[in-house]
Amino acid sequence: MQEAIRETAEGRLNEITSQMSAAAKLARRAPADITLIAVSKTRSIGDIEPLIRAGHRNYGENRIQEAQTKWPELKAVDADIVLHLIGQLQSNKAAEAVSLFDVIHSLDRLSLVTALGKAMREQGRFLPCFIQVNIGAEPQKGGCAIDVLPELLAAAQSEQIPVAGLMCLPPADVEPAPYFALLAEMAARHGLDGLSMGMSGDFQTATMLGATHIRVGTALFGERG
Repeated sequence: MQEAIRETAEGRLNEITSQMSAAAKLARRAPADITLIAVSKTRSIGDIEPLIRAGHRNYGENRIQEAQTKWPELKAVDADIVLHLIGQLQSNKAAEAVSLFDVIHSLDRLSLVTALGKAMREQGRFLPCFIQVNIGAEPQKGGCAIDVLPELLAAAQSEQIPVAGLMCLPPADVEPAPYFALLAEMAARHGLDGLSMGMSGDFQTATMLGATHIRVGTALFGERG
């Protein structure tokens, strides 16, 4: 019976929330200070609706085109849903992103700063943005180089973009804690409070090291078919 409960969307949500809360308390943090983003990329409306009915309100998508097929309909019913763009963003898609999303986690280069600043001013929607840092200096990943962060932060501020904090994706198959700790130190050095870090396999570690936003997909939705 207990296993069947865990296999429901609400059951998985409760389990993840409990694990987050336990990790936060170990770190002497308030669980309410951590936002759980349900990564809904590749998931259908039918997959998402049970989590919405369970009361969850923060969702993350990687691609604008996919998000456009799902979220206008879902947000028309539940206007308090917060939609996060967690994937790479092309500069020529900045206006679409500002129109559709509520938070952007992948600000990573000067051309995108310029495009987002222009789109936000034109639409009057100044979305909080996380600057993505390529914390492991991996050529295949997005994110700005560590030494470029001060320049990118200054450019974002000059464009009136609200910078919520920093985001990272640590290298796969290695201990993520040092990378999370480095991102937290960088954020503190620049006076930023937000830390978007941690996914299904390491969100407890990220929570203990200061994450304010964690991005969980498989652990919430189950394995993809």
